[in-house]
Amino acid sequence: QVQLVESGGELVQAGDSLRLSCTASGRTFGMGWFRQSPGKEREFVSAIIWITGNTYYGEFMKDQFTISGDNAEKTIFLQMTNLKPDDTGVYFCVGDPSGWGRRAVNWDYWGQGTQVTVSS
Repeated sequence: QVQLVESGGELVQAGDSLRLSCTASGRTFGMGWFRQSPGKEREFVSAIIWITGNTYYGEFMKDQFTISGDNAEKTIFLQMTNLKPDDTGVYFCVGDPSGWGRRAVNWDYWGQGTQVTVSS
């Protein structure tokens, strides 16, 4: 079982930028991020597939979020800009040994989550 450890979440002001990091303890096919906001279902934010370098984003996510990573370091980043109160939530790092998808069930490995709070 691959362990994922996120960091970088904190309390910020609306309009601020923030960068989240996640490091895996082992190899994965891809890694990504989901978000759980208060009162909402867990939603897909972004993913990166190591073998192709392709990146994918959830609906409306690409304007604010940029995923990047280093396969050798087994680490991904989520650069978030122009943060809004609606971006508040727990951001989960995910990984999978063989695939990916925009649904939570597509990912086998989950981190504990890092809290991002955006105040107005």
